[in-house]
Amino acid sequence: MIELTASEVAQATGGRLAADPALRVTGPVVADSRLVEAGALFVALPGEHVDGADFAPGAVEAGAALVLTQRELDVPSVVVDDVQKALGDLAREVLARLRAAHPDVKVYSVTGSAGKTTTKDLLGRLVTDVEGDTIAPQGSFNSEVGLPLTVLRATDSTRKFAMELGADKPGDIGYLASIVRPHIAIILMVGTAHIEFFGSQEAIADAKAEVLGGMAPGGVAVLNADDERVLGLTPRAEGFGLRVVTFGRVPTADVRAEDVTVDATGRASFVLRVRGAVAAAGEAADDVRVPVSLRLVGEHHVSNALAAATAAILGGKSPAVVAERLSQAEPGSPHRMAVTERPDGVTVVDDAYNANPESMRAALRSLAVMAGRERRSVAVLGEMRELGQNARVAHHEIGLLAVRLNIKLLVVVGEGAYHIAEGAVQEGSWGEESVFVPDLDAARAVLDERVRPGDVVLVKASNGSGLWRLGDELAAGIVGVTGEGAQ
Repeated sequence: MIELTASEVAQATGGRLAADPALRVTGPVVADSRLVEAGALFVALPGEHVDGADFAPGAVEAGAALVLTQRELDVPSVVVDDVQKALGDLAREVLARLRAAHPDVKVYSVTGSAGKTTTKDLLGRLVTDVEGDTIAPQGSFNSEVGLPLTVLRATDSTRKFAMELGADKPGDIGYLASIVRPHIAIILMVGTAHIEFFGSQEAIADAKAEVLGGMAPGGVAVLNADDERVLGLTPRAEGFGLRVVTFGRVPTADVRAEDVTVDATGRASFVLRVRGAVAAAGEAADDVRVPVSLRLVGEHHVSNALAAATAAILGGKSPAVVAERLSQAEPGSPHRMAVTERPDGVTVVDDAYNANPESMRAALRSLAVMAGRERRSVAVLGEMRELGQNARVAHHEIGLLAVRLNIKLLVVVGEGAYHIAEGAVQEGSWGEESVFVPDLDAARAVLDERVRPGDVVLVKASNGSGLWRLGDELAAGIVGVTGEGAQ
């Protein structure tokens, strides 16, 4: 973090100082006492089962210089009414100071119902010039806690932030945007993730649109022209005085993919076509066309790549540089279409970090492409959470799709995912093509018995279902090797 005195931390958070005002925070800001380093600021977040303040003395003993807390403690501290809010306030202040000192600092943000993390990872790679000049967190650090902690990783050499904005309820994205005030904001898609908490896709669209009101003056909204709900946010963006630039596969998009092909490994290639005015920073010019060959698995990543490319070009990168870096980019976060080729010929596709109907359909289509006609496709699917009253129908429809894509073996894991198996059976899956098992142990037993050399195995579910453990075990070769696979 950029160094601050204890007094400055108290001033930024509106807290009461219980420490030497001149004491300096020279280390990172952490909310896990196990991550404390010398000079750190330990953020003592109260939890449902554990209060971070209980770990404050140990954090100070381990080297923390200061503690941000809601409780009076016998350690150097800043006492606030709400630690989570204070953390956001501190991030807002640090970023404001960095911007004031360096007017070239640029903040990019990504939000949407699916694809946020992959797009953020790509964007971070596209805009980085030298090591350490860009903050782009690994994984989905996109919450009221994760985003401020990410911002607070900044140093005086940081010039770019590629931030992911997530939401569980209305107001979340607006709050996060108020902390980072993005210059360029991507809205990927309006799907059904977290619909249990929003009620409708229209409400989800409203939630994604909250970022528009929190952007820096003169900002650019990067909208998905292939999603009518996202494109429908154009008047709202323009109402905030923002420029709108679109991406997609439709001919009207400012940045689009043409001549898309997908090879036998599930990786897409396309021609990146950039409207002249976008490529030339607003000047009249001819369209620019450059080839891209993605290393990411899944045709759905074409949209994520277009979004990241658009933002990077708006940030000053040439289409040629963007295309080159897209073609070199590897997966940046775990459990997101991560492909492992095992020595026994089994290909594992681990996409078990999260799941919603849109991402589940995309993953299944990628599985079908990768397996083709020569290999056997195996889908190990778990529950898609937070779908509310739509859950039964959504899971049922995934079962229908699995059969229509001719998935050879469907293993459905857990009661919450049962209706995937139900849908598959009703669509015509019979015999042992579809198997429902109650838990991970039962799934392991089925996979040990039935995975064969040459199979392509997809693992996909919401993170809370725990199927990511199966993804790790399959990739490591400790599941799916004792039955037919060992013969």
